[in-house]
Amino acid sequence: MLANQSIGYMDAPVPKGLDLKEAISRLKKEKNAVILAHYYQTEEIQDTADFVGDSLALAQWATKTKANILVLCGVHFMGETAKILCPDKKVLVPDLNAGCSLADSCPAPEFERFVKEHPDHTVISYVNTSAAVKALTDVVVTSTNARQIVESFPKETPIIFGPDRNLGSYINRVTRRDMLLWDGACHVHERFSLEKILELEERYPDAKVVTHPECKKEVVEISDFVGSTAALLKYTVQSEARRFIVATESGVIYEMRKRSPEKEFIPAPPSDGACACNECNFMRQNTMEKLYNCLRFEMPEIFVDEEIRKKAIKPIQRMLEISERLHL
Repeated sequence: MLANQSIGYMDAPVPKGLDLKEAISRLKKEKNAVILAHYYQTEEIQDTADFVGDSLALAQWATKTKANILVLCGVHFMGETAKILCPDKKVLVPDLNAGCSLADSCPAPEFERFVKEHPDHTVISYVNTSAAVKALTDVVVTSTNARQIVESFPKETPIIFGPDRNLGSYINRVTRRDMLLWDGACHVHERFSLEKILELEERYPDAKVVTHPECKKEVVEISDFVGSTAALLKYTVQSEARRFIVATESGVIYEMRKRSPEKEFIPAPPSDGACACNECNFMRQNTMEKLYNCLRFEMPEIFVDEEIRKKAIKPIQRMLEISERLHL
């Protein structure tokens, strides 16, 4: 569980004129800390991080570093995952309020009842879940390895997949499975507008539509490529296309532009509001000021109940082992 800590540190004054990037770099060296950031973070945080990646890559990196302190710039389940894997390290997050709508859509007590109602099912849970839900799980997956891990089980294996119904539905279609799905969703990927994407396609007929599998079926079906954040990034680098409409959280476009500066990346718009891009309000709660204070005060720290941690680490380790075997 997350620590019940005061968040007053976030309001601690930062000296005027302070070079935050330099100050953060100095604190990292002093404290033997590393910063791990998700692709959905702000550009400044991505540039300051020691490693930027998707959920699978961040988990893999956390197990390899020799640092004493891990600072997870993402959302709280990512901090929990790092703590589960690295119980002897201090794990910090810049803002405890950086939650996850998908993880919140799957409360552990309700999911436990659901699992008990289907005792013959293997439980596969998306990494976007709390430690308590992971503790109820047989194997954890990310969007990078979900299909391959599902396919590693015999077709006749009854499976519960949670919590993302869109990702689960997509995997059911591409693997011809009939997994039992938990009814959860990511508020960012649910918001993409099919109508507005089709309008963009009319305006840019040469553009390829690249989509995260957490999106709704109708958006996935009109896409040229569907894949995890890392897979979308790889596709845009390798594709001969010069223009892309990107249907995932718009933070990844920063890395896309860095790797392919000669190409154009257009964020797919949400259905609500006039904003031309789709950002995760939880991811964007992390700021450079909060990151500085996080290292400065070494808080807020992530704690996971040891009994839950011991149960939750098994499905995560199983995911990492399968991913390594499949070279994912």
